[in-house]
Amino acid sequence: MSIVTMRANLTDSDIRTLIKGPTEDDRAQAAHKICRCIDEAELSAEERAHAEGIIAIMAQDAAVLVRRALSVALKNSPKLPREIANRLSRDIDSIALPVIMNSPVLTDSDLVEIVRASPPSKQVAVASRETLSVVVTGAISEYAVSDAVERALANDNAIFDEAGLGTALERFQEISSVTAAMVRRDVLPVSVTEKLVAIVTGELFDQLVNNHELPPQIAIDLAMGARERATIDIVEQAARQRDLGRFVQQLNLNGRLTPSLLMRSLCLGHLDFVEHAMAELGGVPHQRMWLLMHDSGPLGLKAAFDRAGLPPRLYPSFRAAVEVYHSVDREGVAQDRITFRKRMLERTLTLFQSVPKDDLDYLLDKLDASGLQSDRVAAI
Repeated sequence: MSIVTMRANLTDSDIRTLIKGPTEDDRAQAAHKICRCIDEAELSAEERAHAEGIIAIMAQDAAVLVRRALSVALKNSPKLPREIANRLSRDIDSIALPVIMNSPVLTDSDLVEIVRASPPSKQVAVASRETLSVVVTGAISEYAVSDAVERALANDNAIFDEAGLGTALERFQEISSVTAAMVRRDVLPVSVTEKLVAIVTGELFDQLVNNHELPPQIAIDLAMGARERATIDIVEQAARQRDLGRFVQQLNLNGRLTPSLLMRSLCLGHLDFVEHAMAELGGVPHQRMWLLMHDSGPLGLKAAFDRAGLPPRLYPSFRAAVEVYHSVDREGVAQDRITFRKRMLERTLTLFQSVPKDDLDYLLDKLDASGLQSDRVAAI
């Protein structure tokens, strides 16, 4: 739609009504019609300049209804001039909030200035935008009220860096709704998780340790019961570690890389953890241990087992559990971790039924009561 077509859809009285309409309602209706036509039109540079002149007239109208008609009609439009969008963002809430929450023409610097200089309602509006860059979330963390910080944290498309999260936590760690929103984010830096461990309790604490990567020493302390508030399965925490090599190294330094832990991990399908653990115990690079366990047949697995210094009596069950893992993996029917674990446990429990009683007793003695043994009892 060109400006000519746009004009064809408007009567002369539309423009006159916008400028000299006798009532606010009349001018607001004319403003809404004109804005809709401008938004839908395909404009040349000259035509766009003309349209922006009309928009500027609306933005300066003394009537709230007219300015609100402009704000609502063009809140999502790239044709709203940035200067006008910023003018509207400084207006009263009923006019400013639609633009602040939606306008694509507002830049990060515009949004940061709104956060720094505006009252809470406008800060919350910024935090409610569909997407937020790390620059804007950083400003929200540093300058905004807790409601705005909470809203941004709950926004799945708001990108926070470690500094922004740390600032938000430093300012509002006493406000449970803020810490709860932070715990429920999909990803948290380890440094932030470490601080939250000391702050949150109850269900939030459980969500934190079950859904986020913890620093190795904290995971170890929790697993060993050194903290009274909760216990955590080392195997589950290992699955969330980005630096698995460092994690198993820390476990080894704390004497936690036991045969029972490795066997439980294997029976729950965490073969990558077992590989790193055996590499650590055997003093070899992870890649070499992987080759021994996967590329060299049964002799390679036996060499890996012996190199890790694991009890010889455990080897038949260990080898069988590795074979179960590969058979479940090859089937490709377990698309998620829970289903895969269920298949592993089912197959491994069937395996244990065929193990001689003396060896089974030995194996179960090696497994922690809170780990595979409890799963076995529940399954039986």
